[in-house]
Amino acid sequence: MIGIDIGGANTKIVNGDEVIIRYCPLWKEAPITEILSDFDGEAAVVMSGELADCFHSKAEGISFIVNAVLDVLPEARFYGTDGRFHTHPVPELAAANWLASADLLRERYAGYVLIDFGSTTADIIPLSPFDELLGQTDLSRLRKGYLIYCGMLRTPVASLLRSVVIEGEDTPLSTEYFASAGDAHLALGHITPLEYTVPTPDGKEATRELSLARLARSVCADPDEIGEAGAVAIAEAFWKAEQSLIEKSLKRIGKRPLLAGGIGSRLIRDTFGGIDLFDEMGHFADALPAYAVREVAERKGT
Repeated sequence: MIGIDIGGANTKIVNGDEVIIRYCPLWKEAPITEILSDFDGEAAVVMSGELADCFHSKAEGISFIVNAVLDVLPEARFYGTDGRFHTHPVPELAAANWLASADLLRERYAGYVLIDFGSTTADIIPLSPFDELLGQTDLSRLRKGYLIYCGMLRTPVASLLRSVVIEGEDTPLSTEYFASAGDAHLALGHITPLEYTVPTPDGKEATRELSLARLARSVCADPDEIGEAGAVAIAEAFWKAEQSLIEKSLKRIGKRPLLAGGIGSRLIRDTFGGIDLFDEMGHFADALPAYAVREVAERKGT
């Protein structure tokens, strides 16, 4: 059995011991069937890509994704926010990928909070009581602080920062999409150029030098106007803003031991403490929902 997590930006597949991550922006193109055509047999699937704005509604997105998967994997089963597997499009399939992770981890790590810090979002998931997680939607999770729209790669810097102090002066940011979270985290050494796996805002390479230039442009400057220190100050302020959002959510949940997953797991562990799931499950932690839905399906005999 393979595990599949279809997001709006990335499709992640766990096949045996292999983790495959494909950049697949549903709002531009939707080659889901093509990506999955190399596989056969049973599959357990979760999704969050139904929210992509190429679809008129989440229901349309769910139907599209389910049908695209079933075209090549007719034995696929889809995990929902009711904690059950389904064989056809139902509303419960919308954004259930985080629940699959909680379902896998809830017994071994009862009482923990999982922070799955990915390319686009941070899922903040109290693993118990599990029954209280059932039926939660993206909307309800946003309201509870369980879903934060900031991540390691795709978040526009100007979406979290209004101004930053550079050379002692408060400097407003342009609201243009000049720099992303990937630029900030690359500038700070939190990721490598190879880990910057999404297109850059200007379509140029993912290098630290070019990331610094993109960060400088977010205050309408060239690098020589604010220097490396000024660009790094923007990156530091952005990461501080992300930390603040995560801290706010953790305070609402209350003090609990932490688990960290996703591409930002080590950064989360180093910042907030807790257990890095990469140390527990290796590279599967980078595709946690895809791995989790497969393991949950096999555990339930689905």
